[in-house]
Amino acid sequence: MYELVFWKYLDEVYLNHHEVYETISEEQAEIEGLEILPVQVILNRIASVFSKWEKVDDSSWKNNDGVGAFHIRTTSQSIKIDCYGTEGKTMDKLVSIMEEFKCPLYDPQVPERYDEMSE
Repeated sequence: MYELVFWKYLDEVYLNHHEVYETISEEQAEIEGLEILPVQVILNRIASVFSKWEKVDDSSWKNNDGVGAFHIRTTSQSIKIDCYGTEGKTMDKLVSIMEEFKCPLYDPQVPERYDEMSE
């Protein structure tokens, strides 16, 4: 499994990325300094882009014509995508969708956040 995690800071706010990730991973805690995301709009956009994939349930997709699957977990402030056997180009597509909403990637495997500011 490979995790992709996204959130957006409020203007002039910059927190420790790994601590934000850990709080997101602990589920549903609202984090001061993060924006509320249009979660349903984001999920609809992902569903649109991956319309050729099988939608297994409300938050999971599977590629029946190739490799990979992913599951999305959300809070009001974050999108966390668990990728299973997913190709890099598919993960890049997910990252691009989130960039449309100005939510940069935090890659907890590295760990690094890919935005214009860095620690």
